[in-house]
Amino acid sequence: MRIRPNNTLEVRSRVTGVSLVCGLSLLALVGCGKPQGGGGAGGIRVGEFASLTGQTASFGQSSHEGTKMAVDQLNEKGGVLGKKIELLTEDVQSKAGEPATVVRKLISRDKVVAVLGEVASSRSLEAAPICQQAGIPMISPASTNPKVTEVGDHIFRVCFIDPFQGTVMAKFALSRGWKRVAVLTDVKQDYSVGLSQFFKEGFLANGGTVVSDQSYSSGDKDFRAQLTAIKATSPEAIFVPGYYTECGLIARQARQLGLTAPLLGGDGWDSPSLVEVAGEAMEGNFFSNHFSTEDKSPLIQEFVKNYKDRFKREPDAMAALGYDSANILADAIRRAGTTEPGPLRKAISETADFVGVTGTITLDAKRNANKPAVILEVKGGQFRYVETVRP
Repeated sequence: MRIRPNNTLEVRSRVTGVSLVCGLSLLALVGCGKPQGGGGAGGIRVGEFASLTGQTASFGQSSHEGTKMAVDQLNEKGGVLGKKIELLTEDVQSKAGEPATVVRKLISRDKVVAVLGEVASSRSLEAAPICQQAGIPMISPASTNPKVTEVGDHIFRVCFIDPFQGTVMAKFALSRGWKRVAVLTDVKQDYSVGLSQFFKEGFLANGGTVVSDQSYSSGDKDFRAQLTAIKATSPEAIFVPGYYTECGLIARQARQLGLTAPLLGGDGWDSPSLVEVAGEAMEGNFFSNHFSTEDKSPLIQEFVKNYKDRFKREPDAMAALGYDSANILADAIRRAGTTEPGPLRKAISETADFVGVTGTITLDAKRNANKPAVILEVKGGQFRYVETVRP
C-alpha cells in the first residue's frame, strides 16, 4: 500500500479496505510527472517502510504514527531547509520479501533522500543492503539486532541493541534472586534469537543457570509441549524474548499449565495486544523497553499529550522511536545543509546528545544509539515503570 503525502490522508491505527482503495486511487493520480530528486521543488522526499497490516501491525502502525506526527510538526514549523518533508510510506504487511521490493521502489522510482524503518530486525536486515548499495541513509527506529547496522556505513538506528537489552534483563533476573531460568525463543525472528543469545551469555557469566532452552516459530499457536518441558525443570523465571503476537498466547498457556514463574521479555512485548490476548496471565511479568509514559520529563509528557490528542490512546515505545527517528533525520539534514547522500550520511553519523523522547541519543562508531533502557511491569493491565538501566 502506498500512502502519498496529503494533508487529508492519514494512516490511523486501523487500516481498512476503504483506506486501501483511497491509497491506490491517490497513487494513480500522482504517479506521473514527479520532479526528479528527493530535494526537488516538491519538497524533501523521505521514505518509510512499516508493517501497517499483518502479524505485527501494532508495531508498524505505532511507529508510523510517531513518524507522521514528527513530520507534520516539522512541516507546521516550515519544514527543513525551507522545504516541506514529503513522507512516502509503504506497507510491508509483516511479510518477508516485501521490504526489499518497497525499498527498491522508494529509492529508484520515488528518489527519496533517506529511508526510515523497520521495527522488526528481520525486515530491516532485508532492506539495509539495498539502501547501502544505493548510498541512501536508512534509520531504523526499533530494530535491535546488532547485525542491522553491520550491513554498512549508511545504516543507522535510534534504539539500543540486543547485547545491552539482553544483559539488562539478565542482571534484572539475578537482582530479583532468580538464578534458575528457562528460555523460550522464536527461531524465525533474528530479534528473538539475538536477544536470547545475549541474555544467556550475561546470565550464565554472572552465576545463573539456564534450566531449559526451548524454541518455537512465528505463527505458532500451541506452546504446550515446550511449556510442559519447561515446567518439569521448575524455573524461577522464564525469558520469552518474542513479539507480542505469540507471547500473549505463551503467557496464557503457561498459566493454564500451572506455571507460576514470572515471564521476562524485551521490547517486542510492547503492544496493547499483549494484554488483550493474555488477560490476567500477563500480570506480574516484566520486560525491557525504550521509554515509559510515566516519565515526568516535560518533553516526554508533551509528546504523550500530543499523541493522545491526535490518536486517542497513549503512545507505546514504537511510536516514540518513530518520532525520534524522523526528528534525528531532520536534525541531520539541517546540520548537513543539504540532502545530498554523502554529507547527509556524515551528519547522521555525527549525531550526539540529541534529546529525544526515548532518551538522549548519541550514535557510536557502529551507528548504534548509546542510551538507557527501562524495565516495565505489567500491573493492572498497564505497563508500569520499575527502573531505568543505563549503559
